[in-house]
Amino acid sequence: MKPLGKVKIIWTPQFAYAIGLLTTDGSLSIDGRHISFTSKDKQQVDNYKLCFGLENKIGKKARGGETEKKYYVLQFGDVNFYRFLLGIGLTPNKSKTLGSLKVPERYFFDFLRGHLDGDGYFYSYWDPRWKSSFMFYIGFISASKNHIEWLRDNIAKKLGIKGHITASISSSVYQLKYAKTETLKLLPKLYYSENVVCLDRKRKKIEKALLIVR
Repeated sequence: MKPLGKVKIIWTPQFAYAIGLLTTDGSLSIDGRHISFTSKDKQQVDNYKLCFGLENKIGKKARGGETEKKYYVLQFGDVNFYRFLLGIGLTPNKSKTLGSLKVPERYFFDFLRGHLDGDGYFYSYWDPRWKSSFMFYIGFISASKNHIEWLRDNIAKKLGIKGHITASISSSVYQLKYAKTETLKLLPKLYYSENVVCLDRKRKKIEKALLIVR
């Protein structure tokens, strides 16, 4: 008898976004059933729960020897969905083994927005070396070089922007970073509608920077 699944496996913008979140801040248990998602942002976990249509309760936990439970966590068991995740390229202990993922082309930027909200960043500043020079950058992070190169190749194929990959020796983390001109090409693809699901605080930070350059 086929086990019943909690997650409806149909690619939509919301589903792809949640796959992006899961890729960065989620984990697959070695038991072949359970999937966990952890974040400091309550809205992040709420979005994840909503996009996958889950009814499980959100808990809280501490990390790294801390006693204060600052992290929100959602765990559930779903054998069908677990097998689906394996099929698209996610694995237990994925941080360094992650490579390319089977994400439909039409939903790639929804997935990428989830990736950005999970483990990416955006920052801006006035460069003192030049008058009226406002700079900003967007970046994606992964412990897997293969995965970060897959992201870059896909973005380059779709938008013709190359970005720059750097490696942190101390933390064994790779960054895919885009400067101002390329970021301006990427952002409309990530936030193509006012109604896309996203982390509000990150979007507001981006919108505030864009007001300065418009």
